[in-house]
Amino acid sequence: MPELMVVRHAQASFGADNYDQLSELGHRQSEMAGEALREMGWVPDRLVTGTLTRQKETLHSMGFTDAPEEHAGWNEYDFHDLLRVKHSGTIPDLVQHDRKTHFRTLRETLREWQDDGLHGAAESWADFKARIQAARQFSTEGDAQKVLVISSGGAIGQLVASAMSAPPEQMIALNLQVKNTSMTRFIFSSRAFFLHEFNATPHFAPQARADMLTYS
Repeated sequence: MPELMVVRHAQASFGADNYDQLSELGHRQSEMAGEALREMGWVPDRLVTGTLTRQKETLHSMGFTDAPEEHAGWNEYDFHDLLRVKHSGTIPDLVQHDRKTHFRTLRETLREWQDDGLHGAAESWADFKARIQAARQFSTEGDAQKVLVISSGGAIGQLVASAMSAPPEQMIALNLQVKNTSMTRFIFSSRAFFLHEFNATPHFAPQARADMLTYS
C-alpha cells in the first residue's frame, strides 16, 4: 500500500528575531535524515512541503533538489500569534526566550485555543483542524506510492491524533513530543489511513547521537 512519510522540519532558530530558518545544527540534522532514507531505500516519488522557509530548507538539506509541491495546510499554527493574543498583545520576554517557560505557556495556550478561547487569534482551532485534513487529502491523491512531506510539530500531532481518533488534548501531548527531523509514517488507500510509525529518528540511533535531538 502507498506510504505517507511526514518529517518534521529540522531545528529552527528559537529565540531569534526570525524563527523561520534552520540553525546550523538543523542543516546537519536534515543531512542525516536524508542519508537515512537513502540507506533504507525509501525513495519518494512525490515531494510536498508547507510554505514555511524552515520546511523548504529541511527538504533541500536532506538532498532533495527538485522543487516540491506546496500546501499551506502543512504549516504550523502561528504560535507567536496565539501567545500574543493570550498576553494581550505583547509576549513576555521570558516566554519568548526561555525554553521551559515557553513550552509550559504554549501548552496552556493551546488548551485555551482548543476550548474556543483566544478570541482574536488569526486562526481558530476548527480552521486548523480543517486545513490539516485538507493537506492530508491533497498529499494522498494520485498514484504516488511514497509521498514525502516536510511539515511541523503541531500539524503532525494533529494528523496522528486524527488518525487515532484521539481527543484534542492528545494533539498537544503528541505535538510536544515530535523531534526535529523525526519520521512519522502512515499507510493509506482510497478507503484507509492509519498510523504505521511515529516520531522515529533512525538517523541518530546508530551513533547514539543524543546531542542531535532537539524539539524546536
